[in-house]
Order: sequence, then structure tokens, then C-alpha cells
Amino acid sequence: MKVAEYIFWLCLILIAYSYILYPVLLFVGYSFAQAARDWKYLVARQDRRIARSAREDLPAVSLIFPAYNEEAHLPEKIRNTHEIDYPHDKLEVLIVSDGSTDRTNEILNDVRQTNVHAILLPERKGKYNALNAAVKKATHDLLVFCDATTLFAPGAMMKLVRHFRDSRVGIVAGALQFRGTEEFRQTEGVYWKYESVLRMMEARLGLALSASGAIYALRRQCYRILTAEDVIEDCLIPMYARRLGYRVVYDPEAIGYEIPPSSVEGEFGRKVRFAVGGFRSLGTLTRAALESSLGMALAFISHKLLRWVVPFLLVGLLVSDGLLLNSSFYREFFMVQILFYLWAGLGFAFRDRIGKVRFALLGYYLVAMNVALAVGFLRFLAGRQETLWQRAG
Repeated sequence: MKVAEYIFWLCLILIAYSYILYPVLLFVGYSFAQAARDWKYLVARQDRRIARSAREDLPAVSLIFPAYNEEAHLPEKIRNTHEIDYPHDKLEVLIVSDGSTDRTNEILNDVRQTNVHAILLPERKGKYNALNAAVKKATHDLLVFCDATTLFAPGAMMKLVRHFRDSRVGIVAGALQFRGTEEFRQTEGVYWKYESVLRMMEARLGLALSASGAIYALRRQCYRILTAEDVIEDCLIPMYARRLGYRVVYDPEAIGYEIPPSSVEGEFGRKVRFAVGGFRSLGTLTRAALESSLGMALAFISHKLLRWVVPFLLVGLLVSDGLLLNSSFYREFFMVQILFYLWAGLGFAFRDRIGKVRFALLGYYLVAMNVALAVGFLRFLAGRQETLWQRAG
């Protein structure tokens, strides 16, 4: 039984560290960093905010986004690009249709904005190929990537670009806000708020790990040609930029609005695809993090690596606890676990009826996302390819 106890405590400590202790450590470091910045401001009286550039000083930008069968969202997206408050003579828009079979190509051919250019790929190969094709045709050295469903908030482009006045900055990640259903707000929406706080604190400490593929900007030299293996390019490209010596910045004021999956089932499929890409790129990401700095290695292990193995830690926790029921502590903890999974099961069974009850679906969401990671791992072991993106429902 000693082995079961060791497994139980190892699994419990790692899960608690990843979700609770690491955020606490981040908050402590973030607080000290903020205090240090406040002290420097009081002493030097220098404006800490990054000023907006005058129109004539703004750099030229290429805005790139891929689209596959996006006829429902493309007209609104094109209107949004036209409304971006950035000089249109300095804004090039490249829309890549990745072998679309609906009216996407027809819509793109009807666009009359002089700064919008369509790239119609005859065969669907995946996001990596679409991005490579667009970057090859882009004429500017600052690139902004987003999704076909991402709408830029007023000022978002200006706020992304302002950071590149610092030659050390290679990538600027924007912040996402979601226009989701009630089920989304009670599940992924709750988790995303937690995740956004972690990203902000990591960025303040210079430990930003990734960018949201829905809105981020980069210098052309920070882009690496993607392959079919690179499913999670918004993690790989920032790591590549760091290896080149550039900083990765997170700007919570550069906001993009996104339409998320309408249900946990829809998010499940996206998470599986992300997991396959994550496990496939795990070696590359780990080496890059370890070669970067001690802080980056700690952040990567705590925020990424441990999250990817939580499904297996949860199984280890439940099974080892089940072997230790002769102790009252382990029996009570086992009951806590059973109640948690019962909560998740009830959320799944009655998701259409209790969706508006706060936190009622959170257990269901957490279990579903960890199951998705496990499924992604099994697909990775089986050599499944996940190069094509699907619209999540």
C-alpha cells in the first residue's frame, strides 16, 4: 500500500500545484513586479504607458487570416477590417481561402477594397499551409494574424503595433473576449477568465508562453515556415521568437472579439485537435523553454506540461485512493472525488436544463476537457494527423 500512497500524494500535489499553488506563486511575483514599477515611476516620474505613434510614424502592417468555408462570418469580418482605425494605405489585408467549397471564394472575389487581397488555394491542406502562403505574399515586415471569426475592437491594431517601437519586441499577443452562449459563459467562459489572469501575470514577469492565434502581431523574422506537424503554431512561433532573442509581450488592451463553440461538445473537438498538436510538439516546446531561462522553464512546466498530464494524474489519484480505503482520510477523499464526478455527470445529463445556474456545468466542462486531452494523447500515439481545422459547433 505504500506505493499507492506515494502515487496518491504525487498526483494530488502535482494537480494542486498546477491549478492552485502556481497561480499563487505567480501572484506573489506579479505583486513584487508591479510594486517595483510603481517605485520607479514615483522616483523617475516617467510615463509608463506606451504612447501611440503619430500617423506618419506608423509602420506598414500585413493583416493575415485563413478561412475555410466561412461564408457565414466572412462578410462581417471584411466589414470589420475596413473599419479598423489604421491608415488603409499602411494596412494590407491578406485572406487565404484554404480550398473552401462553399461561397467563401465568391465572397472574396466580390471584395472591392483596394487593400484587401484574396489568396484562393485550390486544395485544402490546413492552417499551416494557408499561413505560409500568406506570409510569402505579404509585402510588409510587421504581420498580424487572426481568425476569420475574430473582430478587432476599436484601437486594437494601434495597441498591438505600438510595442514594436521597442526593437527587442518580437511578438505582441492580444486579448480575446468571447460572444458566447449561456452554456459557454458557465463553462469555458469561467475557465478563460482564470486563464487570462495567469497570462497577464506571466507577461508582467516576462514569461509569456504563447499567443492566442486569434489575435497577435509579430516581426517577419520571428515567423518560421510551418509544417503539417505544427498544429499549435501560436505556441511554437513565440518560442521560436524567444530563441532568436526577442521578447514576447501580452497587451490586454488589444482586444479581439471571438465567437466560441456554442457547447462543450463543440469545444471538445477543438481541444482534441489542440492536444494532438501539443503532444506532437512537446519535445520542441520543452527544449525551447529549457534553453530560454529558468523562469520560462518553470512557467512552461507549471502552466503547460502539467496541464497536459492532468488527465493521467486524475486517473492515478482515483485508482490509488481506491486502494487505500482502509484509512478514514482516504475514504473521505475518495467520496470527495466521487461527488466531483457525480457533479460532472449531472452537468452532462441536465446541461440543457441547468445551464443558467452558476457553476452548475463547470465540473462537466473540466472533466470533458481532460477527457479531450486523453483522447488527443491516444490519437497522437496512433499517429493520427490533425492538420485540418474544423469549425467547432
